[in-house]
Amino acid sequence: MWAGFEYFKPATLKEACLLLAKYKSEATVFAGGTDLLVSMRTGGTKPRYLIDIKAIPELSRIKYENEQLTIGAAVTINALAQSDVIGKKFDIITEATKVFASVQIRNRATIGGNLCRASPSSDMVPPLLVLDAMLTAISDKGERDIPIKDFFIGPERTSLEQGEMLKEIRVPTPPQNMGATFLKVRRTGVDLAVVNVAVAVELSENKFKDVKISLGAVAPTPMRALKAEALLKGEACTDENIERAAEMASSETSPITDVRSTAEYRREVSRVLVKRALKNAIQKVGGR
Repeated sequence: MWAGFEYFKPATLKEACLLLAKYKSEATVFAGGTDLLVSMRTGGTKPRYLIDIKAIPELSRIKYENEQLTIGAAVTINALAQSDVIGKKFDIITEATKVFASVQIRNRATIGGNLCRASPSSDMVPPLLVLDAMLTAISDKGERDIPIKDFFIGPERTSLEQGEMLKEIRVPTPPQNMGATFLKVRRTGVDLAVVNVAVAVELSENKFKDVKISLGAVAPTPMRALKAEALLKGEACTDENIERAAEMASSETSPITDVRSTAEYRREVSRVLVKRALKNAIQKVGGR
């Protein structure tokens, strides 16, 4: 493992932000470390200054008030899975945690780390995309909000600026007539996604009042299938319309061929998962 670094464990957000401001691009934020430590061990990442944020209390809190869920960036995936309020009001997040890597990884990995890793195959991003999550970045200059749709700018690249780190994720409570679901296809039980899909639908008189469809591992960043969403809005919940939307969503993807799958397989799986997820979400909200 790369050993040529200085280690800091700030107790407050202010202290962490001052360290980031002081060491700038040479500083690396450390939380769960499930990706970072592997990269350091193989020589892919060689931080000069490592800033461990796990001791900062507000970063490990889950809070629900005023119809809004707030998740600290250092909350572990397992803590999300065990949260009663998330299970009751944001069950699509719980669904994603259940297929996130292994139990051991879920005990260490954090939601902030998963987002800031900016992997196209991230499991936590598609659910947050269809829930219209808002992210808060913090630095020594203050805080700023970033809609999650604007957070990812490329593979392993985010819109965080130098000296900033992710503080929290805020999610509004879904409408009562909204159903949402998350599905994933992978090679093995603990592998990264070949394709993952999140869908949220809001119904009115068995028509699509609102639809959000997000896919991962099929583009340079997790994506929203905007054309497929527009095709369904205002339309009846019929098998024909769902099939058309699934085809459209598949056509919007731009997958690659890699060690996990071919591009052609990913397009076909995208179509199948979107279709299945739409039907699951409709059933959750009592549609036909």
